[in-house]
Amino acid sequence: MNWTGADDLRAQLQKLWDSGELLAGMVRGDASFPRRLQLRAPTSGELTEQFDAARSWISELRALPSFRIVMREFKHRVFGANELPSEAWVDSLDEALALLGRQRAAARFMDLVALTRAEQPLLLAWVARRPLRALELAPQWPQLLAVVAWLQAHPRPGLYLRQVDIAGVHSKFIEAQRGVLTELLDLALPPAAIDASASGVGQFVQRYGFRDKPLRVRLRPLDAALAGQLGGLDVTLDAASFAALNLNLHVHTVFITENEINFLSFPAVPGALVIFGAGYGFDMLSPAAWLAHCRLHYWGDIDTHGFAILDQLRAHFPHAESFLMDEATLQAFAPLWGEEDKPTLRELTRLSAPEQALYDVLRGHHLRKNLRLEQEKIGFAWVEAGLAALAAESAARVG
Repeated sequence: MNWTGADDLRAQLQKLWDSGELLAGMVRGDASFPRRLQLRAPTSGELTEQFDAARSWISELRALPSFRIVMREFKHRVFGANELPSEAWVDSLDEALALLGRQRAAARFMDLVALTRAEQPLLLAWVARRPLRALELAPQWPQLLAVVAWLQAHPRPGLYLRQVDIAGVHSKFIEAQRGVLTELLDLALPPAAIDASASGVGQFVQRYGFRDKPLRVRLRPLDAALAGQLGGLDVTLDAASFAALNLNLHVHTVFITENEINFLSFPAVPGALVIFGAGYGFDMLSPAAWLAHCRLHYWGDIDTHGFAILDQLRAHFPHAESFLMDEATLQAFAPLWGEEDKPTLRELTRLSAPEQALYDVLRGHHLRKNLRLEQEKIGFAWVEAGLAALAAESAARVG
């Protein structure tokens, strides 16, 4: 039988809690009580076939505390006049919370609502929309409201997060709560205080006008003449200074490598620089328009993420070429193959045909599951041979 029992009625209330509907109604003041619950009773045929079970069901349902069971009279051709449950109600929010054991949680939530209504009424819409998330944040809610109030008083402050001085709020708290703060600040701040072009937690600083640490590029000149102009063999520049290098340097080739030892030991190449990569993200290189006029080579691991990073680099510099990320290199160092952690399977749209074929081999596990060849495991002689091939190719182009 599938007649509605006590557990079914409680499950309906639990569903209202889990969806946030009960809490959202508390914010809006329309908790919709008394509330009728769904009730499936025995049919006439079921009463005939399972009368004893139906009688027990009726007794158990009528004895339930906190539920109001409405009975209706019915006449059965065999058993005569009887009363059968027809409706089940919970008459108040307090009774519903008691049935669920959520009185304390609801009290915390109402304290949060009262504080929000008093200090940041614009955020009540968010609390009503995401009540369970708000309840999770109840211990931190006063600090979150304090951050919102501070930015209302200091729109686009032009300070580092570390310089924000709010009683009881550490700058690390702001960094940790960037996701929820973005949702709250977008409601509480005027449009002029928000840079709508910056999105996601990674651009929180830009979106709300904080000062960000400058993007930096670490590079090594691979030509002694360039070393003299740069003033060192291992140089770190802010993105703006790197972008201006073409004003006084004559660089025609740039390599990007993801491994620091490879960066430090990269062989000499006339008119060339090597950049220590940072994995995904090339915002620090984008302002350097002069890179578009250089041969640009990316040397990453031969694994799915290595090709994904190459694909991302080409979004900024479509002419970028891969270096030692080919099947010949992979097979030459087969004894040194490793395993990639959490490979990517997504489609990449900027790979050459040979690169795409090798990427498909890797993500399809055609040679080995999660196959990876780390760039630092490639022998130095192989690197020098690869550079010699590039030099010959460049000479042939000139000729």
